[in-house]
Amino acid sequence: MEATSKLSDQLRDALALIAADAARAGGRAMMVGGAVRDQLLGLPLKDADVEVFGLPVERLRSMLRSRFELVEVGASFGVFKLRGLDVDVSLPRRESKQGSGHRGFKVEGDPFMDIREAALRRDFSINALYRDLASGELFDPLGGLADLEGRTLRHCGPRFVEDPLRVLRAMQFIARFGLRPAPETVSICSTMTMEELPPERVFEEWRKLLLKGRDIFAGLEFLRECGWLSYFPELERLVGCEQWPQWHPEGDAWRHTLHCLDAFVGLRSGDDAEDIIVGLAVLCHDLGKPSTTFTDDTGRIRAFGHDAAGEAPTRSLLARMTREKRLVEDVVALVRTHMQPAALYKSGAGFEAVRRLATKVRIDRLVRLARADMRGTPPRLHDEAPCDWLLEQAAILNLKDSAPKPIVQGRHLIQLGMKPGREFKALLDNLFEAQLRGEFTREEEGVEAARRLVAGTKGT
Repeated sequence: MEATSKLSDQLRDALALIAADAARAGGRAMMVGGAVRDQLLGLPLKDADVEVFGLPVERLRSMLRSRFELVEVGASFGVFKLRGLDVDVSLPRRESKQGSGHRGFKVEGDPFMDIREAALRRDFSINALYRDLASGELFDPLGGLADLEGRTLRHCGPRFVEDPLRVLRAMQFIARFGLRPAPETVSICSTMTMEELPPERVFEEWRKLLLKGRDIFAGLEFLRECGWLSYFPELERLVGCEQWPQWHPEGDAWRHTLHCLDAFVGLRSGDDAEDIIVGLAVLCHDLGKPSTTFTDDTGRIRAFGHDAAGEAPTRSLLARMTREKRLVEDVVALVRTHMQPAALYKSGAGFEAVRRLATKVRIDRLVRLARADMRGTPPRLHDEAPCDWLLEQAAILNLKDSAPKPIVQGRHLIQLGMKPGREFKALLDNLFEAQLRGEFTREEEGVEAARRLVAGTKGT
């Protein structure tokens, strides 16, 4: 496997300078980790980690400062970022567990460590590949090349257990690169506990799963297989939550959710801010099913109200991942309304219903969620006409990606002779309701409706 990826000119030049300077100083600059892995896979290379062997930390610092502006994130043990470039340069280092959690490590740089020892501190064999930046020679101390070719995710060694975040990294690597976990890696992950991982670190792994994963089903199945779904009980409750086979031949709500997430992969827009909202909504859209599912008198499995019931578990799950309140509210809005495209289409709803829906949720996001939901029932195919219809209606109303804005504002009431006061809000609310009903669509019509309301108010 000798595929290569394209480097930006700026990144290529920086790596060449580091390699040449290190060699002149008697050291050896080695690119390591994800950059080597991605290069072998032929993926675009946007950043790089470099370890420099053979140079003491002060010599390395001096060498880098002669060329670059540095951000010294770990100066005491030799870790430097190059300002303005996505390049980290460090000494080979060893880490020893000193306390609990993801940060409980003592780190020591050792420029004279051998490559195999340096590799053993890394997480997975596919991330323990080294490439000499001067000669291009590839070093594979832990069999990572064979694992990459065999699409196997294998941990580097027994010290893997010291960092619980690696279980979630395994989840997103499996999804991103089409890997299958080695049985011994599943086994060792099952012995690990989540400890007190910071929510922002946990969320970053979920972000990568949703934004970069190609086989999200496999990534989340790994989480179930190694027992880590217990740390996300809202998701764990989906396992074994039955669904009506005629509508859901794929199985329980867990399998449905995973199929929906794989469908979402084909619906990503490339806008990360938008895709993470919709991706999380796909993940959470059926969290209300375990509390609402029952079998009716005809033997049909139902889950009435699961959309509204999904709000509480969605908030609970996301609260342990992120403190971004706006993100949580946007996801909750989608979960609560994910049944609306089909319901409105079936009822033959008009513009008023679409306007009201757009006050609760962005229509373009909702349509993507609904499409993923409909596609998550293999081998059964669902007619996506409700999604097409809703998007068309929203486009006519210019409400695909925004809520309807009140046409009549306070300034209009002031121009009509009203003084700001208690009656203002009630009048504006009444006018907005009339707007949603379609009683006016232009400013002059709205002002005339306001004039009538103001006159009526003065008359009383």
